[in-house]
Amino acid sequence: MTEHVDVLIIGAGLSGIGAAHQVHSAFPDRTYAILEARDAIGGTWDLFRYPGVRSDSDMHTLGYRFRPWTQAKSIADGPSILSYIRQTAADAGIDRHIRYGHKVVEASWSTKDSKWTVRAEHDGEAVELTASFLYSCSGYYHYDAGHTPDFAGIAKFGGTVVHPQHWPEDLDYKGKKVVVIGSGATAVTLVPAMAQDAAHVTMLQRSPTYIATLPGEDVLANGLRRVLGNRTAYAITRWKNVVLHTAMYQLSRRRPRLVKAALRKMTARQLPKDFDIDTHFKPRYQPWDQRLCLVPDGDLFRAIRHGTASVVTDHIKEFTETGIQLESGAKLDADVVVTATGLRLLAFGGMRIVVDGRLVELPETMAYKGMMLSGIPNFVFTIGYTNASWTLKADLVSEYTVRLLRHMDEHGYVQCAPANDDPSVTEQPLLDFQAGYVLRAINEFPKAGSRAPWQLGMSYAHDVVKLRYGNIDDGVMRFSHGRKLKPVNEVVSSAQSA
Repeated sequence: MTEHVDVLIIGAGLSGIGAAHQVHSAFPDRTYAILEARDAIGGTWDLFRYPGVRSDSDMHTLGYRFRPWTQAKSIADGPSILSYIRQTAADAGIDRHIRYGHKVVEASWSTKDSKWTVRAEHDGEAVELTASFLYSCSGYYHYDAGHTPDFAGIAKFGGTVVHPQHWPEDLDYKGKKVVVIGSGATAVTLVPAMAQDAAHVTMLQRSPTYIATLPGEDVLANGLRRVLGNRTAYAITRWKNVVLHTAMYQLSRRRPRLVKAALRKMTARQLPKDFDIDTHFKPRYQPWDQRLCLVPDGDLFRAIRHGTASVVTDHIKEFTETGIQLESGAKLDADVVVTATGLRLLAFGGMRIVVDGRLVELPETMAYKGMMLSGIPNFVFTIGYTNASWTLKADLVSEYTVRLLRHMDEHGYVQCAPANDDPSVTEQPLLDFQAGYVLRAINEFPKAGSRAPWQLGMSYAHDVVKLRYGNIDDGVMRFSHGRKLKPVNEVVSSAQSA
């Protein structure tokens, strides 16, 4: 007999554990399970093991709203974040509901039966479960492999080439020459961390990135915690940081020249006087066209000042046996090359979605409030903010899901799905973000719309109002008692004809 649960969550990372906590707290009598493709809790924070791995958001916003972050460091290292996630799961008994090694390959909805049939692979065998509600917390990137460009001559390189997404435990770079290719969050983390032991680390970038220095510890948060206690201090600090980050983002969009000047001044103060800032730290794009990189306590700039790290801005011509030949004619000798060249996006972990026997083409769907899809009943997913902490949005999605399920209980509904039946709503990319990893794959994702509720909001304050307090029955969300199939059927037909 096929096992049935009320809510099936896909993914046991930061989002999945938070979703399980919220759903179980609100509905202790509802059954739920979490399917996790890997063999451990933590998602991103268990997968990435490269030196210095850390958050690029402060933990007062990356942490769960319901569980205060109590450590002194605000910009936390990966192992501390992983411990926080695992402790959250253990304290709530969530870890007992996780099925490890279950990779979901297909989710099929039946309107007639008002349920999902989910097929997963486990130890080479097919496993099947059914669920009344499906909640995807699988993130949006490919866990099996990161993005590595096709570098000419890389096969003849005599050293070691590593992608940060699959860091070997036995990699020895002590006293060796290291080149880190890239200029994003991973690169600016790796360079100062590896520079502590390597002979020298060079960050090789095609073009500069905006980098801002923040204190590793939040002095105000630590002081408030001593006076007000963990929970109150956490809530105050969380909103303080939301306001500051939002103001910084809005200022960047409205007064980019002012923000560029401020970032340049901050960078110049931390580098040697004769450093070529225009070449290495003057991006060609506006602030927040791509995500701003954070370096706690200026560790990257400190490594450059001390001479243990350097930056080269150039293009790769080819790999040689002993290093990298650049387009400028210069050559970088290397024993180890780290390709911090980005992620590969993958929607919903690559699972197929089928509605009433028809395969759903994701680009033909539209995202409702950035968390549900037109024509897909009883299905919620989590995609966090690109301009703020992922968990801020993940928490709100969980809260909205709880409200949605309560609304359905109160009215006896068993099916819900947003309907995109307004012809004046035009399609837009789901993520309006210029990062390379987004641009490479965004056409494989659902679309956003030209106005609410079809936009993926990037303002936490606005989303608090809409998702925590907004109307559930807003005229776009359609509900059904199960036998009265017309509302949901209309929604599905709309998606199939889009």
